[in-house]
Amino acid sequence: MTEQLDIQTIDLIRTGRFYGDIFSVLGMHEEKNPTGKKIIVVRTFQPQAEKIELINCNTKETFLMNKRTSDGFFECVFADSSFFEYAFKITLYGGDTYETRDVYSFLPVLGDFDLYLFNEGTHKEIYEKLGAHLIAHQGCKGVCFAVWAPNAKRVSVVGNFNDWDGRRHVMRPRGQSGVWELFIPHLKEWSIYKYEIIGADGELLPLKIDPYGQAFEMRPKTGTLVFDQNTYDWNDSHWISRERYRVNALDKPISVYEVHFGSWRRNALENNRWLTYREMAEELPAYLLENKFTHVEFLPLAEYPFDGSWGYQPTGLYAPTSRYGSPNDFKYLIDKLHQAGIGVIMDWVPAHFPKDAFGLSNFDGTALYEHQDPRLGEHKDWGTKIYNYGRNEVSCFLSANALFWIREYHIDALRVDAVASMLYLDYSRKEGEWIPNKYGGRENIEAINFLRRLNEYIYGENVGAVTFAEESTSWPMVSKPTYIGGLGFGYKWNMGWMHDTLEYMQHDPVLRKYRQNELTFSFLYTFYENFILPLSHDEVVHGKGPMIDKMPGDFWQKMANLRLYYTYQFMHPGKKLLFMGNEFAVRREWNYADSLDWDLLKNPIHLGLLRLIKELNTLYQTKSELYELDCEPGGFEWIDGSDSDNSVLTFMRKNKAGDTLIIACNFTPVVRKDYRIGVNQAGQYKEIFNSDDTLFAGSGVINKDILETSDGWNFKPFSLTVTLPPLGVSVFQLKKERE
Repeated sequence: MTEQLDIQTIDLIRTGRFYGDIFSVLGMHEEKNPTGKKIIVVRTFQPQAEKIELINCNTKETFLMNKRTSDGFFECVFADSSFFEYAFKITLYGGDTYETRDVYSFLPVLGDFDLYLFNEGTHKEIYEKLGAHLIAHQGCKGVCFAVWAPNAKRVSVVGNFNDWDGRRHVMRPRGQSGVWELFIPHLKEWSIYKYEIIGADGELLPLKIDPYGQAFEMRPKTGTLVFDQNTYDWNDSHWISRERYRVNALDKPISVYEVHFGSWRRNALENNRWLTYREMAEELPAYLLENKFTHVEFLPLAEYPFDGSWGYQPTGLYAPTSRYGSPNDFKYLIDKLHQAGIGVIMDWVPAHFPKDAFGLSNFDGTALYEHQDPRLGEHKDWGTKIYNYGRNEVSCFLSANALFWIREYHIDALRVDAVASMLYLDYSRKEGEWIPNKYGGRENIEAINFLRRLNEYIYGENVGAVTFAEESTSWPMVSKPTYIGGLGFGYKWNMGWMHDTLEYMQHDPVLRKYRQNELTFSFLYTFYENFILPLSHDEVVHGKGPMIDKMPGDFWQKMANLRLYYTYQFMHPGKKLLFMGNEFAVRREWNYADSLDWDLLKNPIHLGLLRLIKELNTLYQTKSELYELDCEPGGFEWIDGSDSDNSVLTFMRKNKAGDTLIIACNFTPVVRKDYRIGVNQAGQYKEIFNSDDTLFAGSGVINKDILETSDGWNFKPFSLTVTLPPLGVSVFQLKKERE
């Protein structure tokens, strides 16, 4: 290296404009002096240092380094020497000193095969390689940083450990992989960092978070935190090995309680603050057990900047939000839920990401995670970017993230948000605002392939883990296996059932006889998919009001309609989901910034509705007729779906053994005495559930007596004569001889 070139290189490093491999200049190198003699040269750039002493770690000799520039470029030359291990003793301006190994004395950490799999899009554990990881490397503990930024001219790690100076920890490019890497010795857990990136055009970008960052500062701060995933001792091994598969199965009861973490319950004594993960662990499992829910579903908890997005615009897909505590605190909550026998579902958002400058948008100065063309790369309705599912590294980032939550946080199921927006290129777009696929169609082939591969990964390698699709169109075989052409999800949200039944329930009972088809239409397709019946957060926001306000009539009738509606939901084939607060009829629209109005439970009518939900969950889980054949036509049989004049539906639910429950739903406030219902078996029947029971704050119109069958009715060989409660559901069961 000539003296002139050396000066030019030094100047590029000092100004942060060195775009080559920084390891070729800094660190220890064998070179030749002007006379051609071999020498060993050690160079470092430490602008914070007044002086640096180089320590030979083998001999303990100390050498004062030559300060080539006033702003901290140091050099030390050794004649007649070979490579040796060394460290720096750095004296800061002001006199403080510390010792450290040289960042540029370490070999690469990532293997070529890891990089190959990442570029191929098939590295299922890429989160163990990219991001920040506490490791021991060449006998030294520290943190290995790795980030994908293929179009960057320079990438540096900056943080609270280097004065956020991008000149001090410039990263090493790893060949043509697009990955940049750097091992920083002695760095500790919880260090704060970001990436400083100079794009292909030479412009310095806003500081970027780590896409694979596993912890973040509390918003509005956005720094990534170094976190060690291996510091929590789980106590749910029995759940993972034995129970997860059982509770998520198609032939088991699934009753989901959907929760927005920050507004379920707040601490009124402490400025109305939200509960922490650990506080929630002491309250939520007990509440779920008391009311007999089988699962809890959390609205997205991956890190996100804006409270008002409810988590649906995440920036840190690999980190639980710091709003409620540390990653280990979140693990503690999941652990406690599993120990209580509760399955955990988390909303997962691979459909879009926000445009925040510190996030993934324009990450290396180019459209890296998104498409360049806004007709492919933007959701204008949401003001967000769309992932480029056809780019191997992006697909790898997303699919590994899904596996990450299941493996590292023991999440039992992922509810995949906004699947419809992924499937269609023209989703919410006008003519000319979208680009057809290569066949001229509207299907997003790359997204479809991604979803299929994602589900194959999850089901192939995580026994018992499942996926739920929020898919609002008639796309075929969403919840069917990929090997027969399906998307591979375990379950699909039945948005059609939710829409039609809510539309029906909002009509005055006098008019319901004209809308019977809104109740019966779902039975035409209910076994085409493995459905879950959602009454979710989407139905109680944006001016839609709370569930109780969707019901017609005075307060008593509103509550009776709710009891009727929820009972009908539990009787209808399909797994169940209720958003928090629905179970006791909150009186105002959900607000993400406020607690639910728990004081309503002092009112016996609201408390009665909560008791109804508890008893419905109990009935659902103890009567296999209501769940065992949820996803098969053999689990359902019509008695009469055409009695529109009385607004009555009657049908049967069956289990694998052929046992039957008789369901009668009266959607009017009229007591219907001597109502005949056809049944298949003769004998004595008893009413085992009635939504109008006084226990639930109903009017108490129940069938107390044992019911004897008589002649045929409704094209059935036998019949029952019963009293139907007003705005109520009755459930009857044939008495067995041993009873």
